[in-house]
Amino acid sequence: ELELEATQPPMLQGDRGFSRKAADPVYASYYYSEPQLRVTGRVTRKGKAADVEGVAWLDHEWSSALLAPEAAGWDWIGANMDDGSALMVFRMRTRDGATAWAAGTRRSAGGVVETLPAESSVFAPGRTRRSPRTGVTYPGEMEVRAGGRRWTVAALLDDQELDARASTGTLYWEGAVRLSGEGGAGRGYLELTGYGERVPF
Repeated sequence: ELELEATQPPMLQGDRGFSRKAADPVYASYYYSEPQLRVTGRVTRKGKAADVEGVAWLDHEWSSALLAPEAAGWDWIGANMDDGSALMVFRMRTRDGATAWAAGTRRSAGGVVETLPAESSVFAPGRTRRSPRTGVTYPGEMEVRAGGRRWTVAALLDDQELDARASTGTLYWEGAVRLSGEGGAGRGYLELTGYGERVPF
């Protein structure tokens, strides 16, 4: 039983909410985020209730054509930073691991929105982890550079793989991460898709 309260206006991604995923503008989405949501409420588990409070992030993205032919998947992170700022960075990855397209947005705690240039957005995988169930190898830690800033992104738990091949057809890693480094500290959510097989979109 949670209540989420906006503390900032919605953050439009890309060009006023139109987020390109490739050089061809057919591959794009309409996309906005609501970072730094104030969360209060109660969680009940196995009959035991606890009052909770924290910070959340909401994403809303929709598209009719998301993945360009040259892309196998994507790396994406959305993070609430400890200083009240917000960060979203992604890259579309080719089958050989190169970056086909990248983009990002950073909003300061004071509300100043910065569109991060594609050439400045870099994902550099560090240590890796092999899934004991599927055999797919994912980055367990990576360095993310965007807009002249740098963060180390580390999984809170290594085992956050989602095998939805029986329903949506997707197999990927998504889960909670911590950010640290010269870009500041924060907590966020990381998606790693297309590491085992191409995303079927």
